[in-house]
Amino acid sequence: MIRNHPGEELLSSYSAGSLPLGQALCVAAHIEFCGSCCQNLQRLDKVGGELLQQLNPAKVSCDVKNAVLKEIDERLDSIESDDHDVAYDGDSSIPVCLRQFVKTSYQNLSWQRVARSIHNIELFRDGESAKIELLKIKPSGSATTHSHLGDEYTVILEGSFSDEDGLYQQGDFLIRNSHHVHTPVATRDKDCICLAVSEAPLQFTGFFNRLLNPLIRRGYSQN
Repeated sequence: MIRNHPGEELLSSYSAGSLPLGQALCVAAHIEFCGSCCQNLQRLDKVGGELLQQLNPAKVSCDVKNAVLKEIDERLDSIESDDHDVAYDGDSSIPVCLRQFVKTSYQNLSWQRVARSIHNIELFRDGESAKIELLKIKPSGSATTHSHLGDEYTVILEGSFSDEDGLYQQGDFLIRNSHHVHTPVATRDKDCICLAVSEAPLQFTGFFNRLLNPLIRRGYSQN
């Protein structure tokens, strides 16, 4: 059962198309697991459409209008071509929004070990700071206790983990920031795989772990 969802403001921004790419990807992944948020999004889309209809139309030249309509037609043709010509042969449980990155299954990805129990794959960077990645925590594995120097958005794609605030399962949507200090621990039954978007490096706590923070920040900015 999904207990953690994006707030109304995030869903509204997603509906309006104004979210940064990484955040939008997290919301899109969550919606594929969550029927209630999918319904809320449909409601927001409807409200947005009604508001647009109430706006006074702006006059544009015929050339501009024709150029816009042509671009719309070309994009629709491209989408239809992709839908018909490219069949997805991978795991059907993988969210559609992630299938360009996960071609077959999570297990077949080229995971990079970043800690004893943790592997990751960086998908891309959005702008100068936001890092979008997949994280995998082995069963019963844990991350080092840490906080965040910026917002971090996480969606659990497979498995589950817990921290000081509770248990999180497939589809849960989490936001963590500098006010949160936690130690994520995967449950014992299977790997926990997450989509994570971090806007700044982690901030480790504890005397010895804090010594790593300058290295973490340097590596984050260089990638």
